[in-house]
Amino acid sequence: MSTSTALAERFNVSVRTIYRDIRALEDAGVPVIAVEGKGYKLMEGYTLPPVSFTERQANALITAEQLVMRNRDASFVQDYAEAIVKIKAVLQHGIQHKTELLSDRLVVGYQPEGYSCTSNNLSVIQLALTNFNLLRIDYQAADPTAKTSRIIEPFALYSSQDNWVLIAFCRLRAEFRSFRLDRVKHLVVLDEKFQPHPLTLAEYFEEWMKKSDRP
Repeated sequence: MSTSTALAERFNVSVRTIYRDIRALEDAGVPVIAVEGKGYKLMEGYTLPPVSFTERQANALITAEQLVMRNRDASFVQDYAEAIVKIKAVLQHGIQHKTELLSDRLVVGYQPEGYSCTSNNLSVIQLALTNFNLLRIDYQAADPTAKTSRIIEPFALYSSQDNWVLIAFCRLRAEFRSFRLDRVKHLVVLDEKFQPHPLTLAEYFEEWMKKSDRP
């Protein structure tokens, strides 16, 4: 049994988030019991249904692992590596053996000597993006003498030519800008929130294309 405060501290989130998650569990049919003055617990005897994957689904996850390991962001690689270990642990024994064989026999692309990650901020940026937290970044432009500190509102992420790119509204320039993660030299997630932008990613790219076509 745990209190909302203890759960918030354990998972490094706000108490409000814990209450929201408890409501989500209740809506999903999970029997969460609130004991006045003591906290929350699952109904005695309740267990989560086992997670099962077909052989094809397991193979897809193993292939995705190879793709992720080529990613240039160290935080993303680490988070996926930890997740895939947990997933492999719940695979049926027969499928587990086959996925180990596939992993040994599968290579996605060639990684030249000296291949290494170029950024380590993707995971924290993803959290800031989905929670609408402002970011303060020190950004190194293509010109090695041009380095700026900016407050930005993260909007979207895409991967291009082995580099992750963050699309964000830059408060310094008062417009949307693209930032390569390998050029973000320092990053701080601020407590301050920003108002979500109403446009979709497709609408953003449509506007970007219109600007690019201007003479």
